[in-house]
Amino acid sequence: MGIPITLKINGQTLTREVAPEQLLVQFIREDLALTGTHVGCDTSQCGACTIHLNGRAVKACAMLTVQAHGSEITTIEGLAAEDGTLHPMQAAFKECHGLQCGFCTPGMVMSAVDLVKHHSCKTEAEIRAGLEGNLCRCTGYQNIVRAVQTAAQSMK
Repeated sequence: MGIPITLKINGQTLTREVAPEQLLVQFIREDLALTGTHVGCDTSQCGACTIHLNGRAVKACAMLTVQAHGSEITTIEGLAAEDGTLHPMQAAFKECHGLQCGFCTPGMVMSAVDLVKHHSCKTEAEIRAGLEGNLCRCTGYQNIVRAVQTAAQSMK
């Protein structure tokens, strides 16, 4: 027996019945086919599943779908403009080569947007500290930090 929920995801209001034990990341990926939100660790350590819930970055693997009832969610698919224009953070990651294999990139971008919007990110050390909940096994973070610095200037 499912629990009815209503939420807004990437600007679209949805009403669904969900299992009480279903993780939000499973709902996003399996029920809505928004596969840009990745599952990396299932323990909220890697950040690959980061989304925005009511304007703040959260890890979707650490939350039940029913907890999102009444919320507004943005996934990586909803970050760009409707005409396909990349969000400044997405554009900066592309321009600064802030990705290699790309697995961490959606979660990293979502966390970086939250960092620039809600926290200090003036120095490299502040950016690195702000992104410490997101793991990248390829890049060494140099270009990711540069991308956040670049996007921060255009997001002001």
